[in-house]
Amino acid sequence: MEWGNSLRERAKARLMFLARRRCMERVITVSEAARRAYLATGWDSPDHVTTVNNGIRADLPPKNESKLRQELGLAEDDVVAAMVAVLRSGKGHDIAARAIAELRDDYPNLKLLVLGDGPDRGEIERQLAIAGDAVVMAGFRDDLPAILDGVELLVHPSRIDAFPTALLDALASRTPVVATAVGGIPEIVTDGETGLLIPSPPTAESLGRALRRLLENPGLRRRMGERGREAFEARFTADRWIERLLPVYEAALNARSRR
Repeated sequence: MEWGNSLRERAKARLMFLARRRCMERVITVSEAARRAYLATGWDSPDHVTTVNNGIRADLPPKNESKLRQELGLAEDDVVAAMVAVLRSGKGHDIAARAIAELRDDYPNLKLLVLGDGPDRGEIERQLAIAGDAVVMAGFRDDLPAILDGVELLVHPSRIDAFPTALLDALASRTPVVATAVGGIPEIVTDGETGLLIPSPPTAESLGRALRRLLENPGLRRRMGERGREAFEARFTADRWIERLLPVYEAALNARSRR
């Protein structure tokens, strides 16, 4: 967990910690990894910090894959790896571009569909240029479930992440994930079951090996997709999130009322 390097940023972070500890009944983190990082600062106590994994509502729309691919500039026989992340450094766009570029000789129909926007768009575009026309930049989209339902893979070679909800969308859409084992990602993706995890820090070589394994085995992709949907239904729906969150709020309110 990063709090900035300047004296002002560190002072601001410490004030925020103190305010949370003194004024809030509970601090909720979205992953156990975030909770550990938060507690590692030494500015709060374990009994005051609770993890509640996020959940999402992701009802799959009716399939219209051909129309959607045409709109995105993708051919029907393209094998598409989607990447959903804000366009800023640290999300691994450079890693994904190099991995895709290295795989194109063996998989000429492989495409990287980049979804999202952000403050480093110009720099990200330069990083992606190494993969040439294998990259399709679609910008921000509000129909992510429909898009993920029509692609083969989701790649997420991030260098740091607390609990990326794009991975929940992928599970809901039966889309296997290749992601870095960093932050809260291993709490979402079960390696070898709902996707493949690569070591941190991510490299184009490790990402390429994982992608190749799934590209060569469509049956494995289908099995991982089905297991991902099962994991989503069991743990990451909006209803499951409410079930986890409600007792935390009730306990906090009861503690406040007793005082």
